[in-house]
Amino acid sequence: MANKTLLTKDGYQKLVFQLNELKDKRDTLVTRIEEVTQTDESGEDGLTTQLKEELELISNKIDVLEEALEGSEIISGDINTSHVNIGCKVKIKLSNIKELEFNIVSELEADPANNKISDQSPLGQALLGKKINDEILVDAPAGKITYKILAIN
Repeated sequence: MANKTLLTKDGYQKLVFQLNELKDKRDTLVTRIEEVTQTDESGEDGLTTQLKEELELISNKIDVLEEALEGSEIISGDINTSHVNIGCKVKIKLSNIKELEFNIVSELEADPANNKISDQSPLGQALLGKKINDEILVDAPAGKITYKILAIN
């Protein structure tokens, strides 16, 4: 069995909501395909093909989410903050210039626009297991960047 996906409670709920939306969309597509197919008895037309392709994509996304949720573990509120791990909020200083704060989350919850970085991202991987005052060096498109961990919550 593969490793469990660690999710925050909020992330788990968002994925369940997303899964339900996809299932509703799938049901709507199935109904639409049946309607289009009944009105066009001469054979499958472009619209039916397009709808079936969209249905296949949505079904694949549903399968991925169901598998992820089935193999997930919700992180409890008692997170060890002696070192960086999934579920932590980390305050770092970028090259002694700028302070940034990130939540370390699983790949499924990552949302860089909202400061949620994946534990699988280069920065996330570099931060995991580190402690306050540790300095890390991360390869970025702009070159190597040094970060110092200021706080872990």
